[in-house]
Amino acid sequence: MFAALKPQPADKILQLIGQFKADPRADKIDLGVGVYKDATGLTPIMRAVKAAEKQLWEAETTKTYTGLAGDPAFNDAMAELVLGNSVAKDRVSAVATPGGTGAVRQAFELVKMAKPGATVWVSDPTWPNHLSILKHLGMPVRLYRYFDAETRGVDVAGMMADLAGAAKDDLILLHGCCHNPTGANLTLADWGAVADLLEKTGAVPMIDIAYQGFGDGLDADAAGVRLIAARVPELLIAASCSKNFGIYRERTGALIAVSDAAGREVTQGNLAYLNRQNYSFPPDHGARLVTMILTDPVLRREWEAELEEVRLGMLKLREAMAAELRKATNSDRFDFIAAHRGMFSRLGLSEAQVERLKAEAGIYMVGDSRINIAGLNDRTVPVLATAIAGVL
Repeated sequence: MFAALKPQPADKILQLIGQFKADPRADKIDLGVGVYKDATGLTPIMRAVKAAEKQLWEAETTKTYTGLAGDPAFNDAMAELVLGNSVAKDRVSAVATPGGTGAVRQAFELVKMAKPGATVWVSDPTWPNHLSILKHLGMPVRLYRYFDAETRGVDVAGMMADLAGAAKDDLILLHGCCHNPTGANLTLADWGAVADLLEKTGAVPMIDIAYQGFGDGLDADAAGVRLIAARVPELLIAASCSKNFGIYRERTGALIAVSDAAGREVTQGNLAYLNRQNYSFPPDHGARLVTMILTDPVLRREWEAELEEVRLGMLKLREAMAAELRKATNSDRFDFIAAHRGMFSRLGLSEAQVERLKAEAGIYMVGDSRINIAGLNDRTVPVLATAIAGVL
């Protein structure tokens, strides 16, 4: 049987990680992997997470299963973190998932059950795994214009023109903040225009929010999600705790659904059913830490303070990178880096230039020139700027 299996395409980012590890150069720079790193190159455990783990170790009395949907306290805490008070609680359903990726997969599965044949509209570009999962599930996909290669910002006019063609009950996949891979975000006014369009077409929004707190702050980063939630009858949200809590390997996420209050029980039941089919009970350790942090005032203050340090550190790196590139290239070509938000920006370099950076300077980035800003530090910012100027 296994002889009939066909080779699958390798993940380009994972390939890049392997190439970086194999490179013997001591001064190499990894800007490819989508993981937050501090100035020392480490991905630290947040102080609030450490404190919560200690409390949990001392107080936990069982490792038995949680419910199919996960711990209700976690689901409530995540819904509050993302949605605030934008929607009545009796319209909200939620389940814990293995990371944000698990939430994305479950959301697509739910749409496939509810509306077989629904087209999923995806930004061009988007996180590659969105397209990979949709292809695996055999779901129809349409791309909508998003990133303007000239301005390095959002092509709002193109986006709205394309999405005007969405049919009722099609799924519109949006990035809640810190767009991956471009770093270019919708403004609150843009979100309002999207809400107007959704009301007109009857399409259903799905928002992937993997970086809440990494852009302009916890509430500001969720403002678009909350605006949409307050305006539309149905909404899916895939939320990740990997980045903003720094618990990547704990695989902690949530799928949140907003629906009519009368249909909430059926929606919740279907979410639990999908969990049962895919992995039964979701992992709990990371979810329990998140719940403790979000519901304990002391832990929450500590977490929010450290998350703000991370956010401001990335903004400082963005500003420094834009300034160094302005100096190195004697142009404002890369000023957009300071305006982007989150871990990523797409620089607009060709694949040949990206390959030269890798070969000549040991600088690793994804082939489309997406860089992880958090992979930089005060020492490497001028090194990168000089190297980029050298391949232009």
